[in-house]
Amino acid sequence: MGAERQRNVSKIQTTYVKQQEYAEIASARKRKLLVRRLSLFFVLACIISYCIISSLMSQSTKLEASMVQKKKLDQEYSELKKQEKVLKEDIVKLNDKEYIAKLARKEYFFSKKNEIIFNIPDEDKEK
Repeated sequence: MGAERQRNVSKIQTTYVKQQEYAEIASARKRKLLVRRLSLFFVLACIISYCIISSLMSQSTKLEASMVQKKKLDQEYSELKKQEKVLKEDIVKLNDKEYIAKLARKEYFFSKKNEIIFNIPDEDKEK
């Protein structure tokens, strides 16, 4: 009872049975080819998606770096514009003779006739 019984069953050898066996073999072959095609398609889809994702990531990092550089250059540009404005004002002031005289008296201690110059030290320089 513990041992399995062997079945002695023979197959019917008709044309219908042979056709069914060939059909089963053909459908198994088709299924096998389908699995191969789908696995190949999956591998190709993975490779293409990896390439696309990696290129998007690299473009994203390049774009981010460009944005940081643009911000830095915009700040530098605004500072240069301010400096240009100050320098243009200095040019206008230096064309004025009264300003040049005042500057010479202040920086180089030139004086007018009967004028005494007192030099008071700045508190900011001492600290």
